[in-house]
Amino acid sequence: MKRLNLSYEKKKGLYGYGFIALWFVGALMFFIIPLLQSFYYSFHTVTPETGYLDIKPLTSGGKTDIFLNYKDAFLKDPNFSQYLVEVLKDMALNLPVIVVFSLFVAIVINQKFRGRTFARAVFFLPVIIATGPVYAIITGDLETGGNNEAAQFSTMFEADMVDQLLEFIGIYGFGDTFTEMLTEITSDILNLVWKCGIQIIIFLSALQGIPASAKEAAAIEGATSWEFFWKITLPYISSMILVNIVYTVIDAFIDPTNQVMERLLSVQSEWKYGYSAAMAWSYFGIILIALGIIFAIMNRLVWYDD
Repeated sequence: MKRLNLSYEKKKGLYGYGFIALWFVGALMFFIIPLLQSFYYSFHTVTPETGYLDIKPLTSGGKTDIFLNYKDAFLKDPNFSQYLVEVLKDMALNLPVIVVFSLFVAIVINQKFRGRTFARAVFFLPVIIATGPVYAIITGDLETGGNNEAAQFSTMFEADMVDQLLEFIGIYGFGDTFTEMLTEITSDILNLVWKCGIQIIIFLSALQGIPASAKEAAAIEGATSWEFFWKITLPYISSMILVNIVYTVIDAFIDPTNQVMERLLSVQSEWKYGYSAAMAWSYFGIILIALGIIFAIMNRLVWYDD
């Protein structure tokens, strides 16, 4: 049998194709095929039976209507459209706050000061514990099963901490309105910090990528910190602003605690696979439209170094 004489470059290329082939097989089996199946289910009635799924065409008034699931989601479902509007509104309100706050924190912790490493770790800590049982205990969603330590730890993060704190320092008589306002403010601040970990890291890496020559030139020209931010810092990190906006939008849309995702999971748990698939694909289409609008607007503001 004749042996193939391959060059070193071709061998390296074959090794690369081998690794890609493993990824492609996994992506095909666990992502692409289920994705196409979900899209197919959205145009049918899917009923789970013993050992298989019973897939039937959608009918309305004795006629086949492949878009019936989509119509029911928007026209008959009492909550889906309302939840969509609320999620879009919350995303539009929270997006600029998260991006601006992340940029502000990144600029602060990019400076040289004592305890900088600790400060960076504190802001990145929510990313580490944002999933899994720790987060479930914090939010009180984990079944503690009589675990007193976990239950006590969960109560540390309850919303009535404001009332308890006011009583502890001897402040009474402000009424429910004052405590509700304080609770809402503290909750919003905690949620804001909780959602900014990845964005802060992205901005921090972008800030560290600003060349020293640009800083030296600005200092020679006598630029103030304000001028340096608007004319040097912002143009250099503008592409990362777009990245963070896209990440924040997707993270908000796929958050399992938002109302649309809760509705999707609720319908799916009722074994209405075709209907839930139609809702999911409708939601996906709205996300794509939102991202397209963002790209169209932000692409004009991104500075490219030619």
